[in-house]
Amino acid sequence: MSGGEVANGILTAIMIVGIRVAPRRSRQVSVKQWEEKLQSAIWLSYDLGVSGDYEGMYSWLENHGAKECGSSVAFLKSYEFDGDLLESLRADVRDTVMLNRRSRIYVIFSDNGRLRGRYVVGKRRAPPWTGFGDEQEPEVDED
Repeated sequence: MSGGEVANGILTAIMIVGIRVAPRRSRQVSVKQWEEKLQSAIWLSYDLGVSGDYEGMYSWLENHGAKECGSSVAFLKSYEFDGDLLESLRADVRDTVMLNRRSRIYVIFSDNGRLRGRYVVGKRRAPPWTGFGDEQEPEVDED
């Protein structure tokens, strides 16, 4: 079995769980050596605030071939990264987008076949729909 067949077998196995290895030639080594990168499909939801760097975000999204999925939501079919997906994504975005304390970026990704979501920038806030649901009668404590 050649190295290419082994690599293809590993590539196929990893694709089944949603992350795949993308062989990529490194410019600093010979043609025979390969640098392995990981790829994953991800969805991003971003809220950069009123004065956020949307031009930087749009540039980053376009450079990564993102698909528009509604207001401030994008899909990247094969985001390429090294090591930890969340850390790589955070560093990658920060290289292009000027973020501030109000910036939030949420990523949805596959982790061993299960969908997961995490904030890579910022944190969860109280939802704007709080208080709009059907109100239930308050409980009355009786002696």
